[in-house]
Amino acid sequence: MNGTKKENGFTLIELLIASAILTIGLLGMIFLITTVISNNRINNRMTTAAILAQDKLEDYKRSGTASLPAAGTTVNENYNTIAGYPLYRRVSSFSLTDPNSAMKTVTVTVYWDSNVKSVEVKTILYK
Repeated sequence: MNGTKKENGFTLIELLIASAILTIGLLGMIFLITTVISNNRINNRMTTAAILAQDKLEDYKRSGTASLPAAGTTVNENYNTIAGYPLYRRVSSFSLTDPNSAMKTVTVTVYWDSNVKSVEVKTILYK
């Protein structure tokens, strides 16, 4: 043989560096996954709130403006009162768009997370 020593395998430093890189990558993935899950939960609640608000507006549209509460009235549906949605609270308010017209502004606001977050939907209904 020519006197050269052939080394097989990895050194301890190479293994430590590889372990550190792998650990950093895995921690990054864990952080990413938890962030995605959290954002999905927030988006799900926001979408549910928007659907609940729009659904209530559609109920008011179907019933017609003659059956709407008077202007200046607020209708509260507290937590645990919306069937199937105990985490949400819905508030509907009614106002005259123009005192000389037959139009009413209907605003439906849906709250969740103890009134910290909300979605508001507004429309104008005509008699």
